[in-house]
Amino acid sequence: MGRWPEKLQEVIDDFSEALDQMERYEMLFELAEDIDELDHSEWTNKTRVVGCQSEAHIDIAFGGDGFHLRGSSDSQIIQGLMAVTAIALEGLTPEEVTGFSPNFASEMKVLETLTPNRANGFLNMFLRIQDEAREQLG
Repeated sequence: MGRWPEKLQEVIDDFSEALDQMERYEMLFELAEDIDELDHSEWTNKTRVVGCQSEAHIDIAFGGDGFHLRGSSDSQIIQGLMAVTAIALEGLTPEEVTGFSPNFASEMKVLETLTPNRANGFLNMFLRIQDEAREQLG
């Protein structure tokens, strides 16, 4: 294995060991509480994730410590996926982010159980993060 950063691999392993989908959703809800939250007062058209059936907003920064994501959503499932994405990409360079695969969500066995709209929302969010990383390389 070992193709994912260590913290992300731990999350994938935890989800793989879940007994059923309900347990995976509960794990996502717990992760949703841990995200560096983007306050509702900061929600703008610029932070909005387009193509997500729920309201979802992200703010991305590449500081001295690399990638950092703040986000929130009115869907706990989407916010949980944001939290996993934050764990996956935290501290990476823009180059590393542009080359990162969103397949970790499939390996967690959550993507295929989401409605197509939610799965698309996750992928739209991920692609938007990669677009912003490309702009950093600009």
